[in-house]
Amino acid sequence: MRDSVSSAARRTSCARCGQPVLRQLVGRVAALDVTADAATIPALVAAGLRTEHRLDWCLRSTKHGLDMRWADCRRRTVPCELPHVIDHACTAPPRAPTTGRPRRRPKPVPTGQLTL
Repeated sequence: MRDSVSSAARRTSCARCGQPVLRQLVGRVAALDVTADAATIPALVAAGLRTEHRLDWCLRSTKHGLDMRWADCRRRTVPCELPHVIDHACTAPPRAPTTGRPRRRPKPVPTGQLTL
């Protein structure tokens, strides 16, 4: 049985750009770690933004909080009335490689000497 309390979406912010996002493990067997924009959009708009590498998610409100689910509602003939969210596409510039000092490696201890 699925533990709904631990699987609810968490509101947080993107570590790189600071935009508000929702994070959740979506799925029961092979769950995906989803980070989606917190702004909700209608299902038809979300379908237009969907690409091969950027999915949209159906957002339901439960007694435990928000719950992202696969947007399989697009199979229906009537548009989904629930709000949708789309995978977060970070707009922050790529992180520069760190050029700090190289870490010092400890010198080997002579044979027989104890290390503390």
